[in-house]
Amino acid sequence: MAGLNVSIAFFSLVVGVCQVLRQLSKRLLSPGAYGCLAREFAGSLQLCTSCLELRMLLEIGLWGGGFGPDVVLTLLFLLFVVHGASFDGASANPTISLQEFLLLESNLAATAAKLLAQGVGMGMGWAVTKLYWSWELTHFHLIQNLIASECSSSIHTSLHHAAFVEGTCSFFFHLVLLKLCQSHPIYRVPALAATVTFLTYTAVPFTGAFFNPALAAATTFHCSGSSFWDYIQVYWLGPLAGMLAALLLYQGNIPRLFQKNLLYSQKSKYKIPKARMVAQVEGDKVQQKRKGEKSNSEPCA
Repeated sequence: MAGLNVSIAFFSLVVGVCQVLRQLSKRLLSPGAYGCLAREFAGSLQLCTSCLELRMLLEIGLWGGGFGPDVVLTLLFLLFVVHGASFDGASANPTISLQEFLLLESNLAATAAKLLAQGVGMGMGWAVTKLYWSWELTHFHLIQNLIASECSSSIHTSLHHAAFVEGTCSFFFHLVLLKLCQSHPIYRVPALAATVTFLTYTAVPFTGAFFNPALAAATTFHCSGSSFWDYIQVYWLGPLAGMLAALLLYQGNIPRLFQKNLLYSQKSKYKIPKARMVAQVEGDKVQQKRKGEKSNSEPCA
C-alpha cells in the first residue's frame, strides 16, 4: 500500500507542476503561443507521466502489491477527471488536433504547432518518468528498472485485429467527444473519463488501449516484439481511421475536404410559420377539389 501512496503523490506532484507551468505560460506568452505550444506541451507531459506510472502499476501491482486492475481503473478514471478539469482546453492527442483541423476549427500552422508540442511533451514525460523510476522509491520501481530494458510489445493479438481494436476505441472516443463538445464541463469531463476507462478496460489485453498516437510512440514504440511499421499501423493508422469514421458518421461529411453532406439530407435553414403552413395546406385542398369537380363535369373520351 505504501507503493500506491507514493504513486498517488507522484500524480499529484505532476499535476501541480504542470498547472504552475500553464499559469506562468499564460502570463508570459501570447494567447496564440500559449494555446498551440505551452498548453499542449503541459497537457502532454502530464498525460504521459501519469499513463506510464499507471501502466507500471497495472503490470507489476497485481503480483507485486496485491491489488488488482480495479484499483488501476479507478485511478485512471480519477486522473482523467483531473486531466479534463486542468488541461485548459488542450487535447494532448494528435487525432483530436487533426479532427479540429478537419472541422475548420484550426489552421494548418496551428495544427502543426500543436502536434510538435504534443510530441515534445510526450518525450519529456517519458524522460521525467524514467528519472523518477531510477530513484527506486518503492519496490515497484525497483522491479520496473530491472525489466525496463527488456520490455515487450503491447500488441498481443494479430496485427489486423490490433489495428481494428485501436481504431474502434478511437471511433467511440471521438464520437462521444463530438457529441459532448458543447456540453458543460461538469457533464463532459466525467463522461469522457468514464468512456476512456471503459475502453481501456476492454482493449488493454489486446493492444494496451492507447488510442493516442503520441502516447503510444512514447510508451511502447521502443519495445521489442513488433516492427516499427507494425506500430505505425496499429497505433497511428488505426486511431486516425477511427477518428475519420466518427467524424464522418457524426457530421455526414468532412468539412476540410468537401462541403456536401454524404450521409444526411440537408434541412432548410428557414422555417415556414405554422399559420402560413396551415393556410397553404388548406389552399392546396381547395385547389384539388376544384380540379376534381372540373374533371367530373368533362365528358369521357
